[in-house]
Amino acid sequence: MKVFKFGGASVKDANAVRNVSHILSLFPKDQLIVVISAMGKTTNAMEQIVDALWKRDEKRYLELIEDRYQFHQLIAAELFPEKHYYIYQQIEELFDSLKNRFHLPVSDNYNFEYDQIVSLGEVLSTIIVEAFMKEEGHLTTWIDCRKVIRTNHEYREGEVDWAKTEALVNERLIPQFKDKRIAITQGFIGHTSEGFTTTLGREGSDFTAGILAYCTQAESVTIWKDVPGMLNADPKWFDDTVKLQKISFKEAIELAYYGATVIHPKTIKPLQNKGIPLYVKSFVDPGAEGTVIQESTDFDHLVPSFIFKMEQVLMSFTPKDFSFIVEENLGDIFQQLAFYGAKINLMQNSALSFSILFDRSKTDPIKLVEKFKDQYTVRYNEGLELVTIRHYDQATINRVTVDKDILLEQRTRQTIRMVMKNK
Repeated sequence: MKVFKFGGASVKDANAVRNVSHILSLFPKDQLIVVISAMGKTTNAMEQIVDALWKRDEKRYLELIEDRYQFHQLIAAELFPEKHYYIYQQIEELFDSLKNRFHLPVSDNYNFEYDQIVSLGEVLSTIIVEAFMKEEGHLTTWIDCRKVIRTNHEYREGEVDWAKTEALVNERLIPQFKDKRIAITQGFIGHTSEGFTTTLGREGSDFTAGILAYCTQAESVTIWKDVPGMLNADPKWFDDTVKLQKISFKEAIELAYYGATVIHPKTIKPLQNKGIPLYVKSFVDPGAEGTVIQESTDFDHLVPSFIFKMEQVLMSFTPKDFSFIVEENLGDIFQQLAFYGAKINLMQNSALSFSILFDRSKTDPIKLVEKFKDQYTVRYNEGLELVTIRHYDQATINRVTVDKDILLEQRTRQTIRMVMKNK
């Protein structure tokens, strides 16, 4: 048993779906669980639909749905030229249900509504892909992950009930391989004990692959990307990037934690627990070697890796009574930050102040200033960059700090992190 995961870029149009079929044909003797994300930028579009529902803007709601309907219809029309295919009826029914949802009672929990709607992107993607795989002669079956992966009720960040999920995998997924070779299912989504849909966090399809591999004790997981493997830097920001041939689970967790976007941070741990190797390979060149993530740490230090986070805010809190920053202050600050959902990328304290770094796009600094202003003097800088370098050397540090002022630096034997701004 192998688990494959294909992201949105790998199923963004009809030609991309045909390429998935080609890749699956390269593994004719393997049983495969294939995890598929929503097509192209559909998740972003579905988020806009949720927003229109929440704001009770029916005109915009229906226009956005029509846009996604036409997008999926166009892909289906290129894959299934004859209109008798059952897939057209499935697409029609799903979008009709979504349109009618506007006139149903709306929950007062935004995250609940988000999960019920945004998850449909993965459902649409998988019914189209699975129908085409059948047409191509693959022995496939469609699995509804909304009935396999069990989570708690934390909508948009569902926590997996591992024991129940493993039982459901054995009950509803494994038996399908008696007469099928490929099971196609959705990334990103699960369900509560009552059957309500949950999601596992943005970009959570990698995690789905890890969950299913863990529960089936799979031979390996392969994530198919538009890059040749894990690179030591984001090619959007740097030329001359280097592919990491082999790294450890530990190193991959570190890189994901610091913000490497190739792999979802939660993906690694279940694979590490059962020693299941993870491959990152190119769907453009499926025969290429890619990157393997496994147990040995022998190769981790060979190439410095660096990760950038842009549009950062550095905020400092100083007690107005000039008292020392102690546990009581920190407890209060963390409690309020958690209330606002602020995700801290870096923190540092001195005797009289405590500083945090966070994404401007996810947290409004003005709201935080308003919240803390009675007890603390709050100052912040915007438009900053955070660079993290694993296995750093001076040449790499020099490379990333050209024409930069360093506002804050943290350094250990293996990692350096710098908050910078343009000079």
